Amino acid sequence: MSSPSNAIQTLGLVGTGAMGRGIAQIAAQAGLTVKLYDANPAAVDAALGALRDTLDKLAAKGKVTPEQAKAALERLHPCTQLTELAGCQLVIEAIVERLNVKRDLFKQLEGIVAHDCVLASNTSSLSITAIAAACAKPERVAGYHFFNPVPLMKVVEVIDGLRTERAVGDALMALTRTLGHTPVRAKDMPGFIVNHAGRGMNTEGLRVASEGIADFATVDRIMREQAGFRLGPFELLDLTALDVSHPVMESIYHQFYEEARFRPSPITAVRLAGGLVGRKAGEGFYRYVDGKQQVPAEAPVPGVQPTRVWVSRADARAHEATMQLLGKLGATIDQGERPADDALIIVTPLGLDATTCAVEQQLDAQRTVALDTLFPLLEAKRRTLMTTPVTCPEVRDAAHALFAKDGVPVSVIRDSAGFVAQRMVATIVNIGCDIAQQQIASAQDIDRAVTLGLGYPRGPLALGDALGAGEIVTILRNMQGFYGDPRYRPSPWLTRRAQLGVSLLTEES
Repeated sequence: MSSPSNAIQTLGLVGTGAMGRGIAQIAAQAGLTVKLYDANPAAVDAALGALRDTLDKLAAKGKVTPEQAKAALERLHPCTQLTELAGCQLVIEAIVERLNVKRDLFKQLEGIVAHDCVLASNTSSLSITAIAAACAKPERVAGYHFFNPVPLMKVVEVIDGLRTERAVGDALMALTRTLGHTPVRAKDMPGFIVNHAGRGMNTEGLRVASEGIADFATVDRIMREQAGFRLGPFELLDLTALDVSHPVMESIYHQFYEEARFRPSPITAVRLAGGLVGRKAGEGFYRYVDGKQQVPAEAPVPGVQPTRVWVSRADARAHEATMQLLGKLGATIDQGERPADDALIIVTPLGLDATTCAVEQQLDAQRTVALDTLFPLLEAKRRTLMTTPVTCPEVRDAAHALFAKDGVPVSVIRDSAGFVAQRMVATIVNIGCDIAQQQIASAQDIDRAVTLGLGYPRGPLALGDALGAGEIVTILRNMQGFYGDPRYRPSPWLTRRAQLGVSLLTEES
């Protein structure tokens, strides 16, 4: 095909559900002529009605002028036949996620549109190369993955199949900017960028729950308030709904040939089978009453505090940070080389559990409590403590009361290599690094896609930089040693940049 030489002005959309409507809206508002087709003619009428209502509401709120709303609506043209898309420079399909249906559609379109018309799929899970293989001109086929709701989710993944011409992706990148969104470019691999990078939080959160380390609400609180994420994994799964997210987890796991990093959990399989799919069903990991999430209350802070506290010196950085916090809290410090018989023992592991620390350092496990020091302790909105299986309840309660003394909430969890936030954040960073290592996308585009597409406080590579690449490697290696599970093996991208002391955003020279 000849490369798209002019800016795309006429867009065809096949499929007028939520995604198709969203794409149509932003395209019409950006000045493009949009032709709408659906195999069900009533769906086109419904889409036009919904778009009219949306534009009227935007005008009423002052987001657009009445004249702009009217002009955008006039650019939307319903089609009753696929052949009416003949004059389009770009056709985007937003239909059912079934490979054979998409391939059949693209074969039909090839007989209708001009030789230089770009054919794009909004698929979130299917291979662009596999879709294009049905076409006589696979070089004109690309992925163009928007996120729902399209007007609010400002990132679009442009995916190059194995045979996609570079100029085709370039045209889609330019169009995305015209639409007011941020384009990121990826090669054709399962999950592309966002759905690939998003495996870390959900699958590791489920593993934490499956080990009985903490309940769903506690995991979410830790990830929100200690790690700084907008939503915890179980809130996010309830929002996206398990009938959507569990099949995606299974699909990516199998497409990567049972890669351990993406292993799904039977927790979601069982809950999906039982219909507890999330917010839209009124119950998921939480119950919803009139659409409002019902969150169990936290246990009150105990009324007892320790007489004195001994802090392990195994990690000098963590020891210093812990001592600063204890000074602020007014704790009495045991300065001995070994803890006194009545002292609360605090250990500060990275990627290890409290039991391993107690055994390796020859400490009394009944008086040992671990403190997560990966995140800044003095500015924390939540702190996490971890007990051994034999920590005395009165010791646990005394530690809880001490570290909550300044009003910062404290989560007390059961023993876990890597606490909760350590292991989940390390997994997120590691998968992001592996996406870069596989050259699926540039380091910058990985972070852009994740911050805009998933709402994370930082992209995975910037997050690793902020917490320390060396610390992330330590967490992963210790977890891999504890579990013997290849899911925790550090990415080569992460390991090399940690060794060199450079940013994880550093591309190959």
